Amino acid sequence: MSFLGGSEPQFDPADAFVPEHVPEPGAFLAGHDVLDGRDHVALHRTVADAFEEHGVYDATFGYNLARLNRDPRHTDAGFRYAEDADDPTTLRAEFTPTTAFCPQAEPLAVGAFRALDAVDTHGYDLVRVRVDASLDGSDAVNERLAKMETGEIEPEPADGGGLAGGGVASGDRGDSASDPSAPF
Repeated sequence: MSFLGGSEPQFDPADAFVPEHVPEPGAFLAGHDVLDGRDHVALHRTVADAFEEHGVYDATFGYNLARLNRDPRHTDAGFRYAEDADDPTTLRAEFTPTTAFCPQAEPLAVGAFRALDAVDTHGYDLVRVRVDASLDGSDAVNERLAKMETGEIEPEPADGGGLAGGGVASGDRGDSASDPSAPF
């Protein structure tokens, strides 16, 4: 049973790439080498580890944000990745939130950037994170992310645990059920 009172859906296996359960690559990834199949899965596991290490959790669902890619209730939400066409040492990550008016989209995208920028296990020299244009206000969020990427501005620390400020359910690397003791 989930913390919201319903039953947990059957999440996709951590080692599976299910194209029908991830968002289509958006404008930020257009013209770049979009990862899919095993390449997507391998990178996404690294992303899940980085999100776990740095506390990037979705407060609504109470789980590591990387798990959104495997949640069959939200087939058009989650992360897609690409290697930059001009510089394969640059990773592009595009986050598509569950709704156009997701109040957590900006803190989650900032948390994702901070977590991926803080680790080197992904093997890229530079990480660029953006939100999909489907988010209302995506231009402002993406402008902030671009400034963070260049060091023009520093991300403010999140209030409460975790980089996204969404409450951390310990031990969820994206493969287990949410922690019922999580504050949300």
